[in-house]
Amino acid sequence: MSEIIATYHIKKQGDSQTLANKIAIGLTVGSWTDLTLEDQAHLKKYKGSVVEAVEIGENEHRIKIAYPEHNVTKDFSSILTTVFGKLSLDGKVKLLDLELHQDYVKHFKGPAFGIGGIRDVLKVYERPLVMSIFKGIIGRDVAFFKSQLYEQALSVDIIKDDEILYDVPELPFETRIQEGKKILEQVKEETGRNVLYAVNLSGPVFSLKEKAITAQKLGANALLFNVHAYGLDALKGLRELDLGIPILAHPALSGALCGSDDYGLDYGLLLSKLTRLAGADLILFPAPYGSVPLSTEDANRIVQYALEEQPYKKSLPVPSAGIHPGLVAQLIDDFGKDIVINAGGGVHGHPRGTVAGGRAFLEAIEVYYGRSGGQAYEEAVKLWGTS
Repeated sequence: MSEIIATYHIKKQGDSQTLANKIAIGLTVGSWTDLTLEDQAHLKKYKGSVVEAVEIGENEHRIKIAYPEHNVTKDFSSILTTVFGKLSLDGKVKLLDLELHQDYVKHFKGPAFGIGGIRDVLKVYERPLVMSIFKGIIGRDVAFFKSQLYEQALSVDIIKDDEILYDVPELPFETRIQEGKKILEQVKEETGRNVLYAVNLSGPVFSLKEKAITAQKLGANALLFNVHAYGLDALKGLRELDLGIPILAHPALSGALCGSDDYGLDYGLLLSKLTRLAGADLILFPAPYGSVPLSTEDANRIVQYALEEQPYKKSLPVPSAGIHPGLVAQLIDDFGKDIVINAGGGVHGHPRGTVAGGRAFLEAIEVYYGRSGGQAYEEAVKLWGTS
C-alpha cells in the first residue's frame, strides 16, 4: 500500500508514542478503540500508522506518520488538509517534510522547462543566470516600462515584474506583454541575446487560466506567479495547461506560513519541494545574507529540494533580496552554478545606471571563474563591497 509520510516537530507535554498514535488515528479514521470489530476491519486500510515517535528534548518530539494515499485525491489541498489541516490548530506543531510515493507523484507534472529547458531558451549553459526586477514601476506609464525593460534586457538574462504590479489601468497586463515582446525582439536584433520577461499573472483566481492562455497568445515568454497567495493547486492548474511558458514562483506570503520555528510549514517543503512538484520552473527565495535573510539551513533545503533527482525536472533556485555584485562569489560557492542571481537595487543602483548594473553581475561571474572583470564590476564593488 502506498503512503504519504509526514514528519512533524511538536512541542507538547506527553509521551511521544501516545501523541503520535493520537495523530495517526485522529487525522484518518477519527477513533479506533470505540469502533466495532466490523468497523475496524472496514477502516483498517484507511488508518494512519506511526513510523517514528522520538522525544528530542523536554516536551519536544519528532513524529512521523504514514497516511494511506487512497485517503487523498490528486491535489495539494487534500494532502495538506489530511496531514496538517486540523493538526495545525493544535498548538506548537510544525510540518517539516512530506514523502510522496512515486506512484502518487506521477499525477503531478512538475516543471515544464526546468533547468535544462530554461538554459536552452536563453542559450546560456556555463554560468549562473542573472535576473533583474522592475523598480519604481507602480503608477508609471508604458513609456517608462519600455525604457526600463530595454535597459535591463541589454545586460541580464531574465526580467521579472514586481510581484505587487497587478493588472492596473496605468500599465495593463496585455499591454506589458505586447510592448515587452517588441522590446525583447529589438534586443535580440541588436545583440543576438534571448531574454525572458516574466509578467505578473494576477487577478481573481477563477480568471487565472483564461489570463494565462491570453498571455501565451499575446506572446508572453514567462509568467511570474504569487503561488502562496493563491495556493499550490492554482499553480498546478496553470502547469496543466501546457502553455509552453516557464513559471517563476514568488515567495510572497510564505513568511506567514513558514517563518515560525514552532508553527506552520518548513520553508524547504513549501517553497521548494511542493512548489517544484506543482510546476514551478524557477523558485525565488530570500538569500541567507540578503536584506530579508532566511537561515542558511532553510536556504540550503530550498536549493536541495529544487535540484535533487526526481522523476520530474529540476527547478532553478533564485536567491534574492539585497543581492549585489559583491555577493556573486558567495552565491556560487554556496549554491552552485545552476542558480539565477536576482537583484533589484543591485542592478538599478549602479553608479552608471541599469545597463552597467546588469553588466556588473556578468563581470562578477567572470571574475569568479578566474577571468577578468571590468569597470562596471569594479565600480559596484566600491559601492557595495564584496560581502
